[in-house]
Amino acid sequence: MAAGGSGDSAHIRGGALPLTAEIARVLARIDAHAARSGGRDAREDKGRTGGLTENPLPDTTPAVSTASVPLTALATCFGLSTFERDLVLLTAAQELDPTTAARCAAASGDPERAYPTFSLALAALAEPHWSALTPVAPLRRWRLLDLEDDTRLTTSRLRLDERILHFLLDSPYLDARLHGQLRRAPVPDTLPPSYDLAASRLAGAWTAGARPDTPMLVEVVGGDLRSRADIAAAAAARSGLGLYAMAADDIPTDAAERDRLARLWQREAILLPAALLVEVGELDRDQHAATDAFLAGAAVPMVVSSPDPRRTEQARGERVTVPRLDDEEQLGLWAGAFEGVTDMDEHELRSLVAQFQLPPHVVRTAASIVGRDTPGLTADDATDPARLAWNAALEEARIGMDELGRRIEPEAGWGDLVLHERQTSVLREIVAHVRQRATVHQEWGFAATLRRGLGVTALFAGGSGTGKTLAAEVMAKELGLDLFIIDLSQVVSKYIGETEKNLRKVFDAAERGGALLLFDEADALFGKRSEVKDSHDRYANLEVSYLLMRMEAYRGLAILTTNMKKALDTAFMRRIRFVVDFPFPAEHERAEIWRRVLPPQTPTKGVDPALLAQLTVAGGSIRNIALSGAFLAAEEGDRLQMRHMLAAARTEYLKLERSLTPTEVRGWV
Repeated sequence: MAAGGSGDSAHIRGGALPLTAEIARVLARIDAHAARSGGRDAREDKGRTGGLTENPLPDTTPAVSTASVPLTALATCFGLSTFERDLVLLTAAQELDPTTAARCAAASGDPERAYPTFSLALAALAEPHWSALTPVAPLRRWRLLDLEDDTRLTTSRLRLDERILHFLLDSPYLDARLHGQLRRAPVPDTLPPSYDLAASRLAGAWTAGARPDTPMLVEVVGGDLRSRADIAAAAAARSGLGLYAMAADDIPTDAAERDRLARLWQREAILLPAALLVEVGELDRDQHAATDAFLAGAAVPMVVSSPDPRRTEQARGERVTVPRLDDEEQLGLWAGAFEGVTDMDEHELRSLVAQFQLPPHVVRTAASIVGRDTPGLTADDATDPARLAWNAALEEARIGMDELGRRIEPEAGWGDLVLHERQTSVLREIVAHVRQRATVHQEWGFAATLRRGLGVTALFAGGSGTGKTLAAEVMAKELGLDLFIIDLSQVVSKYIGETEKNLRKVFDAAERGGALLLFDEADALFGKRSEVKDSHDRYANLEVSYLLMRMEAYRGLAILTTNMKKALDTAFMRRIRFVVDFPFPAEHERAEIWRRVLPPQTPTKGVDPALLAQLTVAGGSIRNIALSGAFLAAEEGDRLQMRHMLAAARTEYLKLERSLTPTEVRGWV
């Protein structure tokens, strides 16, 4: 029965032969009952059939004990009585000994009943008891045996469950009925020290759970899905268990199906042995109730994995939060991941640590990307391991952000900005604060002194189209980051607590690194905290307070834009490191914007940026007018001229609910 090659003989001698001896003992009782009942002479029958009991495999093992180790384990784990144990052996004999059918027929006195039954077992086996037949007794509760016909309790054919048969023959595997619902969770080779401590706490909770007054259900919360699974898998391994995982969405909402799944898993947990990781995400009410019901009867080690602690009345054991890795742990992760992949000095590694807060498995993935021969690399990238590492980390950090905002891969550079030197110098200072964080925070020790408020936060204030978003794009390009524009309409919710929940998702994802956060039109959310007049005011103030807390703790770069600087809460303003005012562009600045917005390859005739600058519009509208005028000229098949610009300007002014004045178009035609 065992899989393998020539080395299997020792396995059979050590596992199957003792089971054969046990089966022989039980069949001898069946023969004795047949003899007492007037059946054929059992001894004559045995000699004539040459059954398994007369022809056992040669026993070359020491004659210390003939007890089957798997059988003993099965009886101990499920609390089987002597009678129940022998009944398992009788049904196993049906599969392993070809003489069993004839013996059962002889003992039953009925040639048609050539199979084990409860009736035969009660009559022939030692220490029989009726309670073994009940659905709550181990044989049927744990589905060790199956009844062919539930309507005939004592006379129906009994079959040993296939999973149990393989277990008795020392060939364990996950029950096929659980395939597709469960998957094996691998044990990580190493864990950071703080993760290692969390795994030890979980393992200790399961050890304590062996006592009757302590639940076997534990929780691991926070972090990402893989990190929670790694901690749980390490805890299971230290407890001598494997770990399987399933999604809470796969738990049946039907009570009967859910009970079957629970019993089947609990049986597997005992046989393997193993623990179960249940991954809980966003659940509807029915699925939430089904998950609670499934977990309520946890009599075997189970762990709930979720981003947040569950709100439930159920008893539970230890709750472990995935710890945040400090800078030194992060540095150790990056150094270990890149060891043998590429040469990276400590300063380059600390730059990665300062920007990215990635879990261990993501760091390893980023390192593996760097180690591969990636087609399409530029010569600079191929010879610059630090740039390769940065880009690989950036790619991994994007995961989870795309669903929270609009990602822009920055293309604009400093030459695309038309601003006063005063504003430009502040923008460059912001870039320096981000770029030199590794030096100032870690090498110079400011992170240990300040502890909080290490994030770089800027407020861009100015009218629509004055270049706030463009400036953010330029900074993202300079820093080698993605620009994520957060849609506040998707963040703010009228439901209590939902806004904080959405904000937390944004900041948690952004703290992995690799993104510059831009909260556009931030005054919609970050306005002055109102005087509390009713419950709505109180909860609105809670939203702002939560935001202030996250802003203070955020390590990345967040830019807030507003059209109404005076509307912002003063407490919020104190937590903003930089404030950059974007004034409405003067005429000479508008002329420069016009020069830069018109591509040199565009065919033009008489287009004068100085005349176009007479339009009192900001940079955003200038781009719109230039693009619309180009389409009008292309549609006519003509070169771009001032008349096309005039038509496009009228359309833009209608959108702005303004009228063109004679002064603005003086000299155009």
